[in-house]
Amino acid sequence: MILFYSFLLLNLIAFVLMGYDKNAAKTRRSRIPEQALLTFVLLGGTIGSGLGMLVFRHKTSKKSYLWKFWIIVVIQIVIAVVYFK
Repeated sequence: MILFYSFLLLNLIAFVLMGYDKNAAKTRRSRIPEQALLTFVLLGGTIGSGLGMLVFRHKTSKKSYLWKFWIIVVIQIVIAVVYFK
């Protein structure tokens, strides 16, 4: 149960960070580094980050970010398939 709430919190933070970074980009304030955003994806915030990308339309046209995002997603899927097989 703790693991579930940990992933829920991680995804919520990833979602909020995407919204914050989009707002910062619009208002020309200090941004969150891509590496930090991708770290949340790598740690398990994939769903929150993906939803944040869709809802806020953030990082959806930046190909370098999308490549890294989808590589992490594929690696996570492979790990899940191997682990639960």
